[in-house]
Amino acid sequence: MQKPNRTSLIPVMKKLKRYHIPAGSYYVGKKSSTLLQAYLGTCVGVALYDTRAGVGGLIHLLLPAPVSAASTFDSPEKYASTGLPLFLEALYEAGADRDHLTACIAGGALVGQVNEQDLALDIGGRTAEVVMQILEEEHIRIEASETGGGFTCCLGLNMHSLTPLIDPVIHDYPAPPRDISPPASNDIDRVIKTLQPIPQIALKVMRLINRNAYNIDEVAKEICKDQVISARILKFCNSVMFPTISRIRSLDEALVLMGQDFLVQSVLALSIKQLFNQCDMGYSLCKGGLFYHAIGTAAVAGKIAQATGKASPSVAYTAGLLHDIGKVVLDQYIVAAHPLFYRKLMEESDILDTEHHILGITHTEVGRRLADQWKFHESLKEAIYYHHNPEESGNDTILTHIVYLADLLMSRFNTGLELERIGIQHLSSRLEMIGLSISQLEETIDLIPRHALQPFSGSANKRTDF
Repeated sequence: MQKPNRTSLIPVMKKLKRYHIPAGSYYVGKKSSTLLQAYLGTCVGVALYDTRAGVGGLIHLLLPAPVSAASTFDSPEKYASTGLPLFLEALYEAGADRDHLTACIAGGALVGQVNEQDLALDIGGRTAEVVMQILEEEHIRIEASETGGGFTCCLGLNMHSLTPLIDPVIHDYPAPPRDISPPASNDIDRVIKTLQPIPQIALKVMRLINRNAYNIDEVAKEICKDQVISARILKFCNSVMFPTISRIRSLDEALVLMGQDFLVQSVLALSIKQLFNQCDMGYSLCKGGLFYHAIGTAAVAGKIAQATGKASPSVAYTAGLLHDIGKVVLDQYIVAAHPLFYRKLMEESDILDTEHHILGITHTEVGRRLADQWKFHESLKEAIYYHHNPEESGNDTILTHIVYLADLLMSRFNTGLELERIGIQHLSSRLEMIGLSISQLEETIDLIPRHALQPFSGSANKRTDF
């Protein structure tokens, strides 16, 4: 089958405004100076374009079909069986002609180490099959299809020329240097000491949450003591959460509108963002990639805890938010070793193996040092240290398993944020620890909240632009 044109974007690439399409979203529009992009792992992306009408668009699909009637109603764009028809209808309304539409399909990869569970579930493969079937029924020609494989990719659509582009998430690097020196233990300690610490308000809120019966009045009282966080919460409410409502002037008003749990989560997220802002582009594949991954993992962990009833959703959210804090310290060393790190990462089954091979230490070990320094609760320390190997956790193994699963789902279904490889060789037993089975994995994936898939500013959400 013909490959998409990999050179047609070069003359105008610098003039194009990039537009990220998160999972569960699509964009349809007329010709413009825009480059639509979807970063795909297990998800499947479909670019459709009619050069005669000057109309095109891109959809980013999470699963082959809805897992329940409620999910169909809430987010039909997430599924190939319901989202692709909506996408096609939007294209037709924008002026596209069915007879002149052309498709390009990508994604559906078996990311990371592949085992029998991946092959049996084949979520990405089944999503691609549903896409192919619908396009065949619509008699739409497929110009290029690059699905499956074991690597993430980026599907793009140049809205200026209406030409597709499929590229690896990371391009080829030059040969890595031979004289990379791993950091010594005192180097790690020095970086830890120079980090801007997590604000005291966040540490106090975490301690309150770990009681499992915190009083929101206590939390609000602590928030009021920190003028910076209080101002950020109000700014967040007025500019992002409730921009159409008359100005929110107090935390009491914010609490009424946001609700207790979301207010607490917002305080933690805004506090942790300062920590991740000290990173460069070592682990991250985009600006702020580590933070966005942390926020997504936190949201998914909270949802899994709520659905299974196995842990406090607030504690699970906090653990998910903090699970990768060790990467903040190691990030500068990854920048220096980036070409070698990426090449080794593609060969290893888990990121910990690669870190240990190149740096002599892992982000989980460094994360444990930070957690000790900041006197985190023992359950959070274990989630940070054991989230890649949760069965080794001693005290709160269920919480650690929940964070592992949330981290795995984000790495598979929200790619393009950071470098990550998570082993799945014990997935069945790890699911059983939190009361789930392989057959329930799609239902668990469906728990991923929409906002966890949309970290970028300017991202699409069932958008049409005529």
